[in-house]
Amino acid sequence: MQSSVPQPTRCFKKDELNVEVFASQPEMALNAAHTVRAYLIERIESNGTARAILATGNSQIQFLKTLIDLGGVDWSKVTLFHMDEYLGISATHKASFRLYMKERVESLVNPQHFHYLDGNAPLPLDECDRYSRLLKEAPVDLCCLGVGENGHIAFNDPPVADLDDPHYVKLVKLDDACKMQQVNEGHFPSLEAVPPYAFTLTIPALCSAQKMICLSPETRKAKAIQAALEGEIGTACPASALRREPQATLYLDGDSSALLSS
Repeated sequence: MQSSVPQPTRCFKKDELNVEVFASQPEMALNAAHTVRAYLIERIESNGTARAILATGNSQIQFLKTLIDLGGVDWSKVTLFHMDEYLGISATHKASFRLYMKERVESLVNPQHFHYLDGNAPLPLDECDRYSRLLKEAPVDLCCLGVGENGHIAFNDPPVADLDDPHYVKLVKLDDACKMQQVNEGHFPSLEAVPPYAFTLTIPALCSAQKMICLSPETRKAKAIQAALEGEIGTACPASALRREPQATLYLDGDSSALLSS
């Protein structure tokens, strides 16, 4: 089985971060899916359960589908979280991350639990506290994430990111560059239609996971990847925080890695 798994064309480390470059996005997604499948199986065998944070976004669709199609994971022993949600959006809105996860994950694998951030919460700060407590109930085994066009991870945009945030979950104002990405991906008809605020897991919450898999394919991510790997570690490119995390692997394709100097 292992021989059929696509291998990276290049591997290197940037500070503490592992980086793997693949010839194509499908090969990247397939390798990541096999890696995550094996890790979840091992965690369940070792601990009886597993806890994972999943990301939404177009970069995750092929990976999630492949992971589920591979089979072999006892999802009834897995507790899942997601990492962000718009404030004031219903769970049935086409851009809702709850809907994304229900359709692409929960309805297909029936996990033990899928804890959702309530975008409709009448007391948003209380919702931050509730979700923080759920995350902290036990160690998080896995975090699967992506990188935004402005370098964000989850909704930690440059203006609001804090690499050493004291919070686990917070309410943030979305950067216009982040909102424009949502429009360009077809989730909203205009910049004005994107909710101005959102819930997000903070960078320390994401990085608390014992293993991190970050998928960032496509040409539109190339500038952010260049900044994350070749710029300074800091909030100008929040994804640069991954360079402090030895448990993290950044998955790239030829397009997203095209601007790297070496």
